[in-house]
Amino acid sequence: MNLHQFRFLQEAVRRKLNLTEAARALHTSQPGVSKAIIELESELGVEIFSRHGKRLRKLTEPGAEVLRSVDIILREVANLKRIGQDYAARDTGQLTVAATHTQARYKLPWVIAEFRRRMPAVRVQLLQGTPDQVAQAVREERADLGLASESLQDSPDLLTLPCYSWQHLAVVPRGHPLSERAELTLAELATYPLVTYEPAFAGRRRIDAVFAQAQLQPQIVLEALDSDVLKTYVELGLGVGLIAEMAVSAERDPGLHTIAVGDLFGQQLTRVAFKRGVLQRSFVPLFAELISPRLPRKLVEQTLRGELDGNDVFSI
Repeated sequence: MNLHQFRFLQEAVRRKLNLTEAARALHTSQPGVSKAIIELESELGVEIFSRHGKRLRKLTEPGAEVLRSVDIILREVANLKRIGQDYAARDTGQLTVAATHTQARYKLPWVIAEFRRRMPAVRVQLLQGTPDQVAQAVREERADLGLASESLQDSPDLLTLPCYSWQHLAVVPRGHPLSERAELTLAELATYPLVTYEPAFAGRRRIDAVFAQAQLQPQIVLEALDSDVLKTYVELGLGVGLIAEMAVSAERDPGLHTIAVGDLFGQQLTRVAFKRGVLQRSFVPLFAELISPRLPRKLVEQTLRGELDGNDVFSI
């Protein structure tokens, strides 16, 4: 057995048993991947995959157990490399952060600027995507940490910590019939055309659930994943925006009037996620602390090492 066989097995599963895609990702040949997996099966004396001809169909029951062990072995090998890297160059390297558009656009600029001021030799790579893509990037260790308001807590292989809570705002142009209002009822809101996020983003599922529970049918005329796009269409008078509060401010958006609707749709929670069992470099907990003062660096370090239970230590 060797690490190449383990990596080939792991990548084959990641690529949904498409050995051509696995070979491309590993910069090798498809026959080489197939041969390595067959040799591993021969050494272990079990079939890792069931097959139809030469095509892999699914993991067998012993194959699933093998994969779990392989994941642990490769994670620990990566941890060994990180120990060496961390102590050889503690304040250098690259930090990769996965985040949704709203987090990347409105929450992270100051955080990254302050992080770069403190850690000038660390490069920052920012990956943007849907909440599911953010979670996947962390699970596959393409990102050191992820930031989103959905999906992260649904992955058992991710350690998620609460960062901060926020609410939606109803947003209208100055001069709109609602532009002098400070409060709204759900029934009133349902009478207006609405502009808001796609279902996977920024608490949209909560909005839908609240309307459904009240047996009201919202008039959603535009969906988008970008808060700036939503604000543009609100300014054009297309409808009332339901937008995350961090995306709207009097300084940036002087032509817009906002009404807090947290009492209607509740508070939303943004979380930061790490891959369980992965040894993080020393500057990763620092970045988490900069995202939210609720995440003191020392407590994050202890939680990542498994010394503390994040559910007991961190709360909103």
